[in-house]
Amino acid sequence: MSSRSALRPSRLRRRLSALVAAGALAVAGLVALPAPAAQALPPAPVAYVADLSGNTVTALDTATNTAVATIAVGSSPIGVAVSPDGTRAYVANNGSSSVSVIDTTSNTVTTTIAVGAGPIKLAVSPDGGTLYTADSGANTVSVVDTATNTVTGTVAVGALPFGIALSPDGTRAYVSNNNGNTVSVIDTATDTVVATVGTGLKPNVIKVTPDGTRAYVGNQNSHTVTVIDTATNTVTATVPVGIGPFGLSLSPDGTRAYASNNSASSVSVIDTTSNTVVATVGVGNGPFESAVTPDGASVYVPNGYNGTMSVIDTATNTVTATFSLGPFPYAVAFAPAAVPPAADIDVNLTAQPRLGILAPYLNYTLTAHNTGPDAVTSATLTATLPPGSSATSLSAGCTAAGTTVTCSYGPLADGAAVNKTFRVPLSLLALGPVTVTGLRTASAPADPNPANDTASATCTALSIVLVSCP
Repeated sequence: MSSRSALRPSRLRRRLSALVAAGALAVAGLVALPAPAAQALPPAPVAYVADLSGNTVTALDTATNTAVATIAVGSSPIGVAVSPDGTRAYVANNGSSSVSVIDTTSNTVTTTIAVGAGPIKLAVSPDGGTLYTADSGANTVSVVDTATNTVTGTVAVGALPFGIALSPDGTRAYVSNNNGNTVSVIDTATDTVVATVGTGLKPNVIKVTPDGTRAYVGNQNSHTVTVIDTATNTVTATVPVGIGPFGLSLSPDGTRAYASNNSASSVSVIDTTSNTVVATVGVGNGPFESAVTPDGASVYVPNGYNGTMSVIDTATNTVTATFSLGPFPYAVAFAPAAVPPAADIDVNLTAQPRLGILAPYLNYTLTAHNTGPDAVTSATLTATLPPGSSATSLSAGCTAAGTTVTCSYGPLADGAAVNKTFRVPLSLLALGPVTVTGLRTASAPADPNPANDTASATCTALSIVLVSCP
């Protein structure tokens, strides 16, 4: 199979069938390619699923496993990567030699970037500033500046580059060359290949462990996973798995690798400490790839041949859900869950006696201090006075009803504080301890820390002209 014919628009079905058939050899039933489906995006992480036949990406709410958006992209989308901050999803369109950039807030394509011929997989640098695409038809890696969405460099690699992964510090890119049976190691500072590592037959998806010490790549035709020591760029282990390992993903802690065995319709679970298979999980027909949720609890496996998604519980290594997703769900990547805004209000209350005047009083200051992380849009604090007392000379935004003072606070930036004051005449107070308590009763957005929602000030009245406050 020539790298020139690989994954071109009109030949994509043939190419994928050839890849899988070559890897399976003795396995029947590997027919032409199907198409897409749709799903959603709320508190749980959002899965972005590329549908190879439908030329779409589905935004999938993993809390309910339903689609919130179906996004039209380029021809034959085959790879998805999400920026580290979760604001952008990048989609490799193999048939149109482009990358669609999706704004994950609006789930719309904001721009399309022309890259090398036949991009398959892509990776984003840890700082989000650079995108790399493995261009199967050009035997190159395109280097894209994500600020300008333009190609700033091209790196020649091996024959039919398929997968690409970056080291955690972004200094190295590892490219699996499907027709070359190698991995090219790129120095991203100079955009040059500094090493070439031999693998098994037809290496596809590659991943680097979170600590950066190893790279794992599935060898489709050898039915193995190669483990590469990234310090020495040598193979340290070869792990037998199922037939036709096409995709591969790692748990967030790096203790497990999940190989999608396309021809066996299964996922091999690899213990990365011992580099042995500890479980094999049956999934749908034709699993091409997989992705682990950010919390490590589940593996999402798109089954291209029967248009479904399997969800594996990583604690039990069992399939807990299977649902329809369209004709040919192929690649999947996660955006982190949207974090709802929160603002912690630290309540403070101080008192000062004002004596030696005709009408002595205690002056109180009720403070709302926003300790973040987000801005406060509104807040209400109350102060409860001793029985029989009342408040006068209230700040704007405060009202008094009986022994309760209620103060409203407007917008507060992170770190800002606003004081509201009121007076309590000493003539209305009994002798002895005088305690006033402030309390946050409402605020927006939600306050994540109730521990500092209240404060008290206690003064001691020995006479109408002798009061001490701490």
